[in-house]
Amino acid sequence: MAGVLHDDEIPIDTGLVRALVDRAMPGHADLPVRRLDASGSTNALFRLGDNLLVRLPRQPGGSATIAKEAKWVPVLEPWLPAEVPAVVGVFAPDCGYPERWSVVRWIDGDHPDVVTPETPADRRREDLAADLAAVVHALRLAAVPSEAISDPGLRWYRGEPLATLDAMTRRNIGHCRALGDFELDLDAVERLWAEAMQLPGAADRVAPRWYHGDLAAENLLVRDGRLAAVLDFGGLAIGDPAVDLSVAWEVLDPPAREIFRSKLGVDDATWLRGRAWALCITVMIWYYWATMPQRRASRLAICRNVLADAGYVP
Repeated sequence: MAGVLHDDEIPIDTGLVRALVDRAMPGHADLPVRRLDASGSTNALFRLGDNLLVRLPRQPGGSATIAKEAKWVPVLEPWLPAEVPAVVGVFAPDCGYPERWSVVRWIDGDHPDVVTPETPADRRREDLAADLAAVVHALRLAAVPSEAISDPGLRWYRGEPLATLDAMTRRNIGHCRALGDFELDLDAVERLWAEAMQLPGAADRVAPRWYHGDLAAENLLVRDGRLAAVLDFGGLAIGDPAVDLSVAWEVLDPPAREIFRSKLGVDDATWLRGRAWALCITVMIWYYWATMPQRRASRLAICRNVLADAGYVP
């Protein structure tokens, strides 16, 4: 089994996907199946022909996010100013595979480049900033039905008050120190996180709004510099949407970051909570340090951008 990321990883290979598709979608039995090089950490991804993508949870319990996406993404899609993967079908466990799995429409595009403090400013990123702001704004405006508020599957730690992540983040900083080669100033990271714990609203609950939860380069597609699609709504939930601001420190240079902020009209405290979320997510990378080098490079870049933005100079 290629690309094992988790201790409880479910064995998934091309043969299994071929068998699942042939039984669940016999009309597609003639389409080739190939594993994508950039499968995610939550789902293994396989191209089915030219127009479809098969997504299989990597770990036990992953059926919950597959079902959540199928239920709620169509509800949100009319609100969103970017394409989202249309669900073709959700299928039951079979062929010895224990989780529900899905097939969605393939969307063409490229992942946006990750920036660093040395990346030259590029006017094209200003368009991407406006597009991303439109998506975040649309999610915040989208109606939150009573069924969503009462659905425990739509509650996630990334929508909780930032202060509830203090102990976990400090543990993750410790794990990063143990790596011995984190490459960045973890003392500065720890000081900036401590400052974030004192931000107005860091411990407060807000009226629940929709948020994507994992708005990152690997879940975005661009075409000709414009945002084409938002992928992977497995982290979709309701709560404090500040976590979705963290994308600004991954794919936007400073001028574009300011456009993103201006379009959203967020206050200083909310903006800095978003930056703190970027830092919080960054120090989780110890878990994938040896297994996902591309994600590792992205998270290190985010950390450098956050530190530079906060005035920490190496």
